[in-house]
Amino acid sequence: MARKTGSLEGVGVSKFWLDRPTFVTGATGLVGGWLVRRLVDVGADVVCLVRDWVPQCELVRARLVKQVRIVWGDVREQALLERTLGEYEIDTVIHLAAQTIVSIANRNPVSTFETNIGGTWALLEAARRSPMVKQIIVASSDKAYGEHDRLPYTEEMPLCGCHPYDVSKSCVDLIAQAYAVTYGLPVVISRCGNFYGGGDLNWNRVVPGTIRSAIRGQRPIIRSDGRYVRDYFYVEDAAEGIVLATERYNKAEPVNLGAGFEISIKELVGLICELAGFDGEIEWDTSKPDGQPRRRLDTSKAKAEFGFEAKTDFREGLRRTIEWYGGEKVRLKHSTDRSRSNAW
Repeated sequence: MARKTGSLEGVGVSKFWLDRPTFVTGATGLVGGWLVRRLVDVGADVVCLVRDWVPQCELVRARLVKQVRIVWGDVREQALLERTLGEYEIDTVIHLAAQTIVSIANRNPVSTFETNIGGTWALLEAARRSPMVKQIIVASSDKAYGEHDRLPYTEEMPLCGCHPYDVSKSCVDLIAQAYAVTYGLPVVISRCGNFYGGGDLNWNRVVPGTIRSAIRGQRPIIRSDGRYVRDYFYVEDAAEGIVLATERYNKAEPVNLGAGFEISIKELVGLICELAGFDGEIEWDTSKPDGQPRRRLDTSKAKAEFGFEAKTDFREGLRRTIEWYGGEKVRLKHSTDRSRSNAW
């Protein structure tokens, strides 16, 4: 198996990561693909759990599959996870696998609970039975906090998810804390805001959905009135944050990771259309609720504890994102999608 080594510019983690056996779930997802790219660059020995073959995902598109080892299976298969951790002598586990689409969670709560909650306890139980595992990163979400009157969210605030996806992330978070406290498992819980960046193939999200519509010359349909405000986190910064948290953060505690940048949906869609060169009409579908009007994370703990601070300017991040989809322009123009953009 060919695998390149290198260093993460400006971070200096190569000695830590060189040949480190690292298991990544959710490697075909938005964050997973960019994270695997970072891990390969810093010389880690990466093993990826893959359930479905996704030709357009970053893991495949960037030919990273030739530089990692692949285990085929579902994150809920505890026996498979135990075999993988044991046979590949895994040192570090980064758990990203999840059903992440809110609308799907609302339609199919049981499958979301089974994947997000069941997959997490299966992985943590497998890690508990695998004495070589030294550290675990579990991806939670800002949605685990639920709705609070006080902003920004700090790590000490209670987890009060109400809707299916939010509840699944609250449960993931609490289960990880239970394994840390009860069994001494070295679990770091990363709570992140809304990701954006090249490689997001979930078209009902506002960023990829709007970009795809603009590339096609179609009117974006946004399931919002545009007033709601969200914290957006560029995916390459997110990958760096996870790398740094894994290397430098030795506390089995939750930590917020984000850009500390918030923008309204209306401003976001307008900026995407400007950068993509689309000057047509935008359709605002207000028939569906947006949830909490505003979400924002306090990321001061990550900066204080392990020196992480998002570096990518938001406009520049969007430009890079549009460039990524621009490379897929012909496919996007001619592919079919009954739901059109339907972006949040």
